[in-house]
Amino acid sequence: MKRLYKIDEGKILDGVCGGIAEYFNLDPTLVRIVWALLSLSGTGVLAYIICAVLMPRKADVI
Repeated sequence: MKRLYKIDEGKILDGVCGGIAEYFNLDPTLVRIVWALLSLSGTGVLAYIICAVLMPRKADVI
C-alpha cells in the first residue's frame, strides 16, 4: 500500500517535497519548483508548514 510520508534521505528542509515526489513518482526538483511557485502567492508556505507538521516520517510509518 502506498503511503504519503516525509523522507530523510535527500531532504532539503523537512523532506515534504521529497516525500510527495516519491509518492507520485516524480523528480523532487520538479516538486520543489512547483512548491516555490505556489509560495509566491502565499498558499505554498502555509501548505508546507501544515504538511511538515502532519505528515509522518518514513521511519514512523509501519
